[in-house]
Amino acid sequence: MTDSVPILSPLETRVLGTLVEKQRTVPDTYPLSLNTLAAGCNQKSSRNPVMEADEAEILLAIDTLKELGLVSEVSGSRVVRFGHELEKGLGIPKQASALLTVLMLRGPQTAGELRLNCERLHKFADISSVEAFLDELACRPEGALVVELPRLPGARENRWMHMLSGPVDIDLATGGRSAATSSSSQEIVHLRARVDVLESEVGELRLLLDELLSK
Repeated sequence: MTDSVPILSPLETRVLGTLVEKQRTVPDTYPLSLNTLAAGCNQKSSRNPVMEADEAEILLAIDTLKELGLVSEVSGSRVVRFGHELEKGLGIPKQASALLTVLMLRGPQTAGELRLNCERLHKFADISSVEAFLDELACRPEGALVVELPRLPGARENRWMHMLSGPVDIDLATGGRSAATSSSSQEIVHLRARVDVLESEVGELRLLLDELLSK
């Protein structure tokens, strides 16, 4: 377990988040081969921002994460595979790691959006339970892993952001989204999240098929 919050690059954050996500959503492909990990990092759905990282860049990110005790290499297979050590490395429960993962992969979100987007990683009973785990992550003695952003004008909920890539620039984080958020736009956000979930499921089925065919 690390004594403080590690500072990760955007790609290192993406690699770590992808490993946790795929462990929960397509366990038959986990631990991940480099090819499968790259596909997960670069997928177009359920990612903000979308990336185009090559395998050499991902390997460099893996090396850093291994040094931090957040990723491990799994031997005993024809293909080198990688797994995460997020819960052990940061000393957090699986419920909290689900929230942190979705924040790493999708960017700032409200507690309501997090509950919806976490469905396939962990089903939270209600928004209050999501908020309780977010509060724990924000008040850790070892260092905060998330921060609550100021509420945007017209918004009904505050958004949260992870801090694994260093201190958050509040002005930048709050300026990257429309200042006016109506109830109808909130509904659109939830519909888009549902579409993302479906697209992600299709992508993961393709990854599973590719993985099975390569064996």
